[in-house]
Amino acid sequence: MTEIDLFDILQGQVAAFLLVLTRSSGIFFISPFLGSMNISLKIRACAAILVAVIIFPVVVKMYTIHAPATTIMFAFTVVKELFIGWLIGLIGYITLAAVNMAGKIMDMQVGFAVVQMMDPTTQQQSGMIGTFLNNLTLIYFVVTNGHYVILSALAESFRIIPIDSMVWNDSLPQLMIDLTAGIFINGMKIAMPVTFAILLTNVGLGILARTMPQMNIFVVGIPMQLMIGTTMISMVLPFYILFLDVIFNEMYANISIALKALGN
Repeated sequence: MTEIDLFDILQGQVAAFLLVLTRSSGIFFISPFLGSMNISLKIRACAAILVAVIIFPVVVKMYTIHAPATTIMFAFTVVKELFIGWLIGLIGYITLAAVNMAGKIMDMQVGFAVVQMMDPTTQQQSGMIGTFLNNLTLIYFVVTNGHYVILSALAESFRIIPIDSMVWNDSLPQLMIDLTAGIFINGMKIAMPVTFAILLTNVGLGILARTMPQMNIFVVGIPMQLMIGTTMISMVLPFYILFLDVIFNEMYANISIALKALGN
């Protein structure tokens, strides 16, 4: 009888740990830096297990985890826990996608769009400015301990949303729509100085072409766009770092809002 009780206890603890591991694994799929594609899958899997081992004793002390009785219910709970962790990473990914969009806009305006290079963080072709901004954003994200904030949000999620207690909230789709719209808004805000400078340059070149028809505007315009574009980027770079602080704070706030929506 004692052996059966001990087996039941171990079985319950193992199932509870698997649920904690499932939620912890979600952030290593898509979150900034932690879910980066250039990090080996084995390393991310080991990191997810390590995070679950650290968090599990804390979660067990907060409340008792009751594993579902049937296999179907357990599988459904696994999907819910994976969704919570994945949602935390997705909000961070969507927020930083504005930087990628801004880089593509500036590459197109300046003239670097014809030069495509592989971005190791996204495994996609990107322009020179876009790759530079993405790498700079990830470096600043790590330097400001943004990945620690993601892990803190994961740990806080176990308090806001206990295991197997997620409740769907109709406000969550609207939040994701607003975040997606924020990609275009924030992307245009970041690219606005360079876009406006190139616009004024093109207007000036158009006026020059009308007053001096014998001048080859294409020969003059392309180097001028490159020069003005790179100059504007170097000028607004300190302000770009300040803008990243605003974006990161919005990301952390949106993660908190999403978790509270699922915990009600």
